[in-house]
This record gives sequence, structure tokens and C-alpha cells, in this order.
Amino acid sequence: MALASAAVLAGLAVPALAPGSAGATAPTPADARTAAVAAYAAPDGYYDGAEGKTGDALKSALNSIVSNQTKLSYSAVWDALKDTDEDPSNSGNVILLYSGVSRSKSANGGDTGDWNREHVWAKSHGDFGTSTGPGTDIHHLRPTDVQVNSVRGNKDFDNGGSAVANGGGSLTDSDSFEPRDAVKGDVARMIFYMAVRYEGADGWPDLEPNDSVNNGSAPYIGKLAVLKEWNEQDPPDAFEQRRNDVIFESYQHNRNPFIDHPEWVESIW
Repeated sequence: MALASAAVLAGLAVPALAPGSAGATAPTPADARTAAVAAYAAPDGYYDGAEGKTGDALKSALNSIVSNQTKLSYSAVWDALKDTDEDPSNSGNVILLYSGVSRSKSANGGDTGDWNREHVWAKSHGDFGTSTGPGTDIHHLRPTDVQVNSVRGNKDFDNGGSAVANGGGSLTDSDSFEPRDAVKGDVARMIFYMAVRYEGADGWPDLEPNDSVNNGSAPYIGKLAVLKEWNEQDPPDAFEQRRNDVIFESYQHNRNPFIDHPEWVESIW
């Protein structure tokens, strides 16, 4: 897996032919990409309880699977993000979600020029704060530039707006935020993960996407139709796949099912 992921993260280089394979057809870059992404697949049997299900039955099955997790403290999130979001080209840096900038792992904090912990599902939407649970679930916590994070605030997600300064192409208006194209699908799949993981059965609010903006403190976030489009437009890449694996193997020991199976979004919503 390490060799496959290294190939993708370094630019999807096509491997050389093995000795004795003269005359064989070398894989195309697309083949290399497919092989490397496949290397991050879930372990055999992980989704057995979800097989053959759709709609609410699938959502319930996935909740049962991903709720089996180790929970982190909010302070532990700092070090976890330095691992999950590590720049594949510079192990001393992390990649910031909205801007795409590579920044030193040590530049974490709350000052201008620092990166901080962004709750992609805004913590005020359901009022869960930073308590252990949804407030510390690193499947939706990402490193972001302090100022860009402030611009996003607790806005819902939608298309349109004006350019965000140093936002890597992100846009915003009075009631919504649109991330840069390269992470639109990442954002959508984090929202769908939260909606499946937090169903109101363990003391936390029942989180759900809807087709509204200005959801305020209600446990909803929008817009569902736009998030579904983003899931289709920006499928999981090697960075997102690796991140899912690192969380599973080293931290929470659960997975985001929509990174492994983005087609399940349409099956549920």
C-alpha cells in the first residue's frame, strides 16, 4: 500500500515494466490512479452489514458500523491532524483544506498565519461544541487557515459568492460558503459521514443535511442538492483515501463510508 500511495501522491507516475515483461502494455496514468485508490479499500468484511441495503436501512446499517470508534479529546486533535493531513511532498507540513496551502505543522494556533481546527459540520449546527464526540470527530475536522476559517464561520455550503482572500478559489456570500473545486467532494462526504454517524441515539443531536441555508443552531446543514452534486463532481482522490485509512488504522478505528463507497450517497439521499 505504501508503494502504491507514494506513486499517486508523487504525481501518479506509471511504474516501469517488471523484468521479463518486455512487450507487455504499461499501465496508463488512469490505471495507476485506479490501482492506488483501490489500495486504500476497507478491510474485508467491514461493510458486510450494509451489503444489499438502500435508503434508511443502509443509513441505519452504516450508523451501526461507524459508531464503533475510539473517541479523541479536543487537544489530541492537533496531533492527529498533523498526521491525517500531512503534505505528501513535505512531511513537515499539512495541507490546508480550503486554501490548499502547505503550511508548517508547528504553525498551529489562533494567530494570523496559523492554521486551526475547522469543524466542517459547523459545531453550532446542533450546538455540540468541542466536547468529545461530534466536536472531536476527525472525520470532519480539518486544518484550515485561521482567517479563511473565520470567513467560513458556521455558514452552510452552497454555490456562489465572491472570492475569499487567500482561499484558494473558495467563494462566500452572506449565508453560504463554496470551497475550492478540488475539495468540494471531500466536504460533501464529511457532511454525509456526520449525518450517518450522529443519529441522536448516543446523547448527541440527530444531524441531517437539508436544502436550506441559515440553519443556525438547528442540527441541519445545507444544501443537500449541492452537496450531492459535489460528491459526483469531485470523487475521492488518494489524499482523501489515505486520510480515511490513517483515521481508521491509527486514531478512531472507524471509516467514512462515503469515501469508500461514494455511490451510497445517492442510495440514501
